Amino acid sequence: MNAVCDIPGAGLAVDRSLVPDAAFDPAPAPGVHEARAVLAGGCFWCVEAVFRELDGVLEVTSGYSGDDAASASYERVCSGTTNHAEAVSIRFDPRRISYGRLLKVFFAVAHDPTQVDRQGNDRGRQYRSVVFHADDTQREVAAAYIRQLDAAKVFNAPIATQLVPLEAFHDAERYHQNYAAQHPEQAYIAAVAAPKVAKLRKQFGDWLRADSPKDGGLA
Repeated sequence: MNAVCDIPGAGLAVDRSLVPDAAFDPAPAPGVHEARAVLAGGCFWCVEAVFRELDGVLEVTSGYSGDDAASASYERVCSGTTNHAEAVSIRFDPRRISYGRLLKVFFAVAHDPTQVDRQGNDRGRQYRSVVFHADDTQREVAAAYIRQLDAAKVFNAPIATQLVPLEAFHDAERYHQNYAAQHPEQAYIAAVAAPKVAKLRKQFGDWLRADSPKDGGLA
């Protein structure tokens, strides 16, 4: 992780308040109370910190997706010799927060989706932007939203996010979980994760958990 990879504006061409909701965002089937989204957008510490704030998100786990279990270790993934991306698994209640809303936060706050195989000064395929879709509906929602954002010229460049079927998600080592909240003084967290969380709180205050701080440090 590079402590100077802040991403001013996340490549946005419009204010975050003008980023549209997903036009195609179907309601969950009756009786479905839990779902999972797996998203990769650079450093998983930072992406995890953003999604932990949202009402309806039940659990966020940092990990690796894109390759096999044998290569799913921080040392191997950081070496750039695997096909894994640093990713987060988001367990959520789709009655309280939709998949489309999670994608809106992913694109508008969590990372810059126009960068290829990098986020700021973090470079390598492990930092690529990916939606690992669990089923056809997730794929269709993500594809439609990317087309919608590109057509609206929300970003300064075309969205480079890949849509990849989810084959497996491998939990990262225990010390990576909830890393930002446990290490708010760490230089990388202060420079990258904290500003993203602050942007979320400012622009998406109505979507936050009741116990989420509206300002101040990381939860």
